[in-house]
Amino acid sequence: MSRTFKTEAVVLRTIRYGEADRILHLYTREFGRLGAIAKGVRKPRSRFGGRLEPFFRLALVLHRSRGDLHTVTAAETISGFPDLRASGRGIAAAANACGGVLRLLDGVDEPNEPAYNLLCRYLELVDADPEGPAASGAGMVTFRLKLALAAGFAPELSGCSSCGSTDHVTAFSGAAGGVVCPTCEAGSFPISAEAHSFMVESLGRPMSQAPQGSSLAVKQAGRAIGDTLEHHAHVRLPRPEERLAA
Repeated sequence: MSRTFKTEAVVLRTIRYGEADRILHLYTREFGRLGAIAKGVRKPRSRFGGRLEPFFRLALVLHRSRGDLHTVTAAETISGFPDLRASGRGIAAAANACGGVLRLLDGVDEPNEPAYNLLCRYLELVDADPEGPAASGAGMVTFRLKLALAAGFAPELSGCSSCGSTDHVTAFSGAAGGVVCPTCEAGSFPISAEAHSFMVESLGRPMSQAPQGSSLAVKQAGRAIGDTLEHHAHVRLPRPEERLAA
């Protein structure tokens, strides 16, 4: 059996290793999260050039290791997303998305094609307009909501997540995993109708049609999904709405 295999991947993060190598955190279409090492990549005449960097979408050939790090033997660029790299806002949005995938899907060594496609689509949108809606606080919260859905941790928004009531769901509980009614609101925080609608629309619309909202609504939605992931996925992510204004 050949120990060489091919995969398509987005580079989530890189770490310098030794004098000339680099460790890559990858999210792949075919295998989910993978770790790899690119030997000699930091040498001036490396055959990989500058493509083994965060946010690149690549076609890779890897040599399978018995440990956690496979070895990169070939890499071709599918998209380098050059325009987002020229914008501080674009870089922040891409880093937020890749960081979310890295933490939420860490240790998941099986494919999640919806999550992979979502990440690629989001990077495309940010690259197309690094100062636009996708790179805003609202766009980043929408990405986080959709990523939670792809990972199986979407919040309950149709009715009280504790008792099922659809009346007066004016608060959100991360522990309960969704909106709650006044009877079940212990440990919750108030959430506006606008924030509730923002979350519903974010999950229901394509990423290219993501809603925009007031700074308060985006902040509440960001807290809601953050609390849900912290309680149910045991992952704490920085709140994107605090990095960029909506």
